[in-house]
Amino acid sequence: MTHDEHKLIEPRASTPVPGGEQIRTTGRLPDDMMDEQVQRLGVFSAVAAGLWGLTVVVHAFITPRTVGTVVPPRGIAIEVLGVVISMAVFLYVRYAPHSCHKKTDASLWFMVLNTILNAMLTTWVSAPTVETMGRLSWTTIIILISAMIVPSTPRKMLAASLVAASMEPLGVWLAHLRGLPVPSVVNTFVLLLPNYICAVVAVLPAHVLQKVGRRLREAQELGAYHLVELLGRGGMGEVWRAEHRLLARGAAIKLIRPEVLGASGSAEGRIMLRRFEREAQATAALSSPHTIRLFDFGVTHEGTFYYVMELLAGRDLESLVREFGPVPANRAIHLLRQVCHSLADAHARGLVHRDIKPANIYVCRMGLEYDFVKVLDFGLVKFNDKGASVAQETMLTASNTTTGTPAFMAPEVILGQTDVDRRADVYALGCVAYFLLTGQFVFDADTPMKMFLQHVQTIPTPPSQRTELHIPRELDDLVMACLEKDPDKRPQDAERLFELACHCGSGDAWDNAMARAWWETNLIELTGPLTLTDQRSEAMTRAVVIQ
Repeated sequence: MTHDEHKLIEPRASTPVPGGEQIRTTGRLPDDMMDEQVQRLGVFSAVAAGLWGLTVVVHAFITPRTVGTVVPPRGIAIEVLGVVISMAVFLYVRYAPHSCHKKTDASLWFMVLNTILNAMLTTWVSAPTVETMGRLSWTTIIILISAMIVPSTPRKMLAASLVAASMEPLGVWLAHLRGLPVPSVVNTFVLLLPNYICAVVAVLPAHVLQKVGRRLREAQELGAYHLVELLGRGGMGEVWRAEHRLLARGAAIKLIRPEVLGASGSAEGRIMLRRFEREAQATAALSSPHTIRLFDFGVTHEGTFYYVMELLAGRDLESLVREFGPVPANRAIHLLRQVCHSLADAHARGLVHRDIKPANIYVCRMGLEYDFVKVLDFGLVKFNDKGASVAQETMLTASNTTTGTPAFMAPEVILGQTDVDRRADVYALGCVAYFLLTGQFVFDADTPMKMFLQHVQTIPTPPSQRTELHIPRELDDLVMACLEKDPDKRPQDAERLFELACHCGSGDAWDNAMARAWWETNLIELTGPLTLTDQRSEAMTRAVVIQ
């Protein structure tokens, strides 16, 4: 199986149980990971056969002639038995028709058998002494190597490792019964204590492997998508660039873990699931072409939420301004109108975005259109229903939670008011327009708290006074109207703001021909024919990144 095939996300049927719950098979590793590990087991058993064979050659032919040390025939027989067992395991792992999980259990027995053979060499072929037992035991090495290779559960690994670690003490006790001089019980315990320490440590690799397997199984439950490249990682989770296996369609998959949203138990997890489903359905219902399209959503057996969204080609406004500087007024109005179009659709449906910022507004190429805006992260919204109960609040608007980015948060959000509505989006959009026109935040501060205070108390400087670019009076006034501290003095929703932006005539001076000319100068890699191969470039992978 190739490396790419391991990242193929297949739908996996769940087992329904009463109450709508699903059975979580967390104890087993995914089959593709098991296949990979079993191949390593084959290599491990082949190496073990080689080591046992080398030991036979050394003890049977080399040491008698060079050192004069003669190993008893029973010792050679034990080493030959080690070769036979190792080769048998190699053939079983490589060619037996049994499942990978059965082969994994056999590998645990292989570990125990190797420690039995080692114990026989150290306690039966020769008498166990403090000197011979004080050396580094092969038992510790066998346990540690097996722990890193055998894809077992921590519980099975601990049990098998403790049995393996007990083989040498058992051999010492049998030697004592045969009348051989052996170290005292205390000395035996001290000398062989590293075996038991390694047996406990062996649980750690098994735990790590199981955790990796759990993450892979989550991906396998996301539908028929092939994870290609990690686009971003943040406090909320991860975003991957993916391709649909059958449709050859690019997509962005966002993974969100419930614990980062405040779910600390199963009850809260179920509430979070209902919120997630409600929000995803509301997002999918948005019809503005300037809202990112949602292809699919769901929850894995491990409780991880995921969105499957369209993959975009372009730049978010934050990276656009950082890389190319402030945009001219006519282009800013052109972009602002499109954002308002998306938000107006959301506001009309009772949704408040609550995290409008440059990083969540994407300027892309859509077919022959350039400077086409897409508003992102509509999965993290607030329902603006006056009668909504606490149970209906959304993931990021639960009690004792403040959301947003300090540079773009409305005063009422900062103050923790409970009646925050669509006018908070209008304020944030004013901050975005300010950033577009000047390349600067509305307020500069070295700590979030100082920035919060300025948003609440300080009257902002008009953008026309903080840039050398020409900003028409009507646009200057529109931005300042959005930045009013009192929500009642702002445009009351995105639809009203859209109407005001349409009356700024300078925005009509920016058209698709001008946008294309700008892209052909500054983003030439995105102006040719777009294919899935093109989407592997660095410019294409700055898609939907979690903030």
